[in-house]
Amino acid sequence: MDTRIDQEQQRYQSYLSNEGLRFSRGRQTVFRQAIHAHGHFSAEEISKICTQLNPAVSRATVYRTLHEMLEAGIIRGTAFGDKHQNYEHLYDEKKHHHAQCVRCHCFIEFPDLDEDRRYHPLLEKQGFKILGHEMHFYGICRRCQ
Repeated sequence: MDTRIDQEQQRYQSYLSNEGLRFSRGRQTVFRQAIHAHGHFSAEEISKICTQLNPAVSRATVYRTLHEMLEAGIIRGTAFGDKHQNYEHLYDEKKHHHAQCVRCHCFIEFPDLDEDRRYHPLLEKQGFKILGHEMHFYGICRRCQ
């Protein structure tokens, strides 16, 4: 297993231990699928895969595990205006933003240009504690135009 993935698993197990939870087989299955997912993924996509691998893994286990992984800082949620939240793992991601086509729903990722250096001081001056930020653009991609 990749050293970086090992570190993420240790981070998750540490989080679970601090919460008084164990790294159950269900959590292990969900963790493995989420950490090996490429690009953006939804809980429903992970749930379908996990159910095929282990029918004992319920949708509730998938949603709960993804929420725990989110709180542990292993994945991040991305809100694209869809009815379901999408996720992406953080261990191999560079800071980036998203653009989404409103017709075919494809995503375009583009690099973060340190915009937060401009906005953070303004918000912090107003006493706002920033936990993170996202930037999304919506439009029509070249293929759909």
